[in-house]
Amino acid sequence: MDYKNIAVVVSGLDEEYQYNIIKGINDFARENDINVSYFAAFGGVVDSRRFDLGEYSIYNLTNFSAFDGAILMANTFSDAEIRGHIVERVRESGVPAVVFECGEYDDFYEISIDNYSVMKELVEHVIRHHSAKVINYISGPLANPEAKVRYDAFCDAMKENGLEVDEERIFHGFFRSYDGKHAIESFMESGKSLPDAFICANDSMALTAVSALEKYGYIVPDDVIVTGFDNIFSARNSCPALTTVDRPLYTAGYTACKILYNVLSGIEQPKITRLEASVVLSESCGCNSVTTEDLKEYRKRTYRHIEDTNSNINLLNRLTAGLSDTKTSEETFDVIEGIVRELDCDKFCLCLTSDWQDSYEPDFNVSIDIDYSEFMTAPLIWEKGERRSLEYFPSSQMFPEKLKSGGNINYFLPLHFGERCLGYYIISNGEYMIYSLLCYTLTMNISNSIENVRKLHHLNKAMEELNRLYVIDPLCNIYNRNGFINKADDMFRRCVDEHRRVMLSFIDMDGLKYINDNYGHNEGDFAIQRLATIIQGCCGRNSICARFGGDEFIILSVNVKRDEDVNLERRFNEDLENMNRIINKPYKLSASLGSVIESLKEGDTLYSLIKEADDRMYEIKRQKKKNRKSEKV
Repeated sequence: MDYKNIAVVVSGLDEEYQYNIIKGINDFARENDINVSYFAAFGGVVDSRRFDLGEYSIYNLTNFSAFDGAILMANTFSDAEIRGHIVERVRESGVPAVVFECGEYDDFYEISIDNYSVMKELVEHVIRHHSAKVINYISGPLANPEAKVRYDAFCDAMKENGLEVDEERIFHGFFRSYDGKHAIESFMESGKSLPDAFICANDSMALTAVSALEKYGYIVPDDVIVTGFDNIFSARNSCPALTTVDRPLYTAGYTACKILYNVLSGIEQPKITRLEASVVLSESCGCNSVTTEDLKEYRKRTYRHIEDTNSNINLLNRLTAGLSDTKTSEETFDVIEGIVRELDCDKFCLCLTSDWQDSYEPDFNVSIDIDYSEFMTAPLIWEKGERRSLEYFPSSQMFPEKLKSGGNINYFLPLHFGERCLGYYIISNGEYMIYSLLCYTLTMNISNSIENVRKLHHLNKAMEELNRLYVIDPLCNIYNRNGFINKADDMFRRCVDEHRRVMLSFIDMDGLKYINDNYGHNEGDFAIQRLATIIQGCCGRNSICARFGGDEFIILSVNVKRDEDVNLERRFNEDLENMNRIINKPYKLSASLGSVIESLKEGDTLYSLIKEADDRMYEIKRQKKKNRKSEKV
């Protein structure tokens, strides 16, 4: 069967506006076996453009040409550049698209709710019914089409009723709840007189504005009116309950999906579908009071809400505690899997860029074009209790495994650290992403833990390299003095305890000064390296060697035979001759070797054995010089 697949692009999942529209889309999709894939980010959470670009990277993953159509919740984007970037990519793909409340894209189908008329009606109610003369306005970002329409409606209502729009009484926010608090704080600092009302562009800002006013000693609505927009759960159940605007959001989502499905089925649809909203008059403007029945229902809903939130907090606390103790990627993936089992979903896919563990240098000219690597890896795929992984899949495929049925609801969320793209995860057929206010916290916990593993990986590599440099001679790539002492000390102590026979050999290169003076220090280094190669080749399984000084080398061998010193000297001299023949230099590699063999007993020390071998070596070196002098005579 050929299942329809549609992409939905949205900013934020933790607001009731998105939740209700998504519920409508999902219900129609399930009824008609449509696969829906949401690509969601949480921009504007922190005051960092680079962080936001890391969030928005998920939209660059969306391969619109792989879908039959798209639904764009463009009105949820405060960033006009990001919104325009997404729209252009949809246009390039050529797939049909439905957009919400924009009025900017004639080539798309549009679901429109009459924000202008209902906001104007609300403002006029405050002016005419409550005799408000001085009004402050808390706006959303005017780059957002809905925010602009509501702002225009406010201004027009004020002017048509003979009231002045005072720019100093307008606060421009981003539709986030903390904007309401900031608006009140800004107003208090302005020194202006208290207005008759605060008109807010959405409920989230209105609710925090009410709380902030109460902290300053003002009572709503006795001292000042506050209104919102959207009629969200908290607005209906706050104290005082908000006067606000109720919009048919569920119907808008359901209708958007239906329109797109009909277009894909060849059924002609209107370009614009308009839905009506209505003003909800309540306590915050002084119109309605709450009844006993209302309070009973409120208590039930609030209890369920608190119970869900507490459960989610407990889950996140366990996730945070578990991830704080992980040191490897596998440990991290194990902890994530344990939490995924509790999310009540069918499938969870953790998808990371193929280079997620690579070192990273920040790009200070970063732009919205943050791309995923050509290939992804899926180290954790959990499906209905079974776990597996996939080493590589193309990022253009988005899903590590193709969908095999219809009616699936998938949520894609970005994993990043700052602007650094780490990957994304997909939750399929689970409600957690839209009902939990802690969805974003879950995402950031996973992101931070993966970044920590990446950093720990590079820290360990750096530590390994530092340790290697501490114990390895960089010229000869064998132990240096530190490395030899650390390694040989353990070997020596075990041999003392077990009274084993050991051999310690000290080797000093002959004629290094002559080579350096006549052929240069590079040639001297070459000669030292070749001698180190010979010495390393003379070491057996029970031996270790090191460059002990500039031209001095040492070998420790355990469990040796009584005549092992003779065998070593023979092999060493043969290898020297072979090396001289191979390198064919104008000088000859030569070295003096002195060895000591001892059956160790209590009280013997490594340093005493080294000194004895050193003395033996110098005795041999002196004898060599004596022989050369006698030959000249």
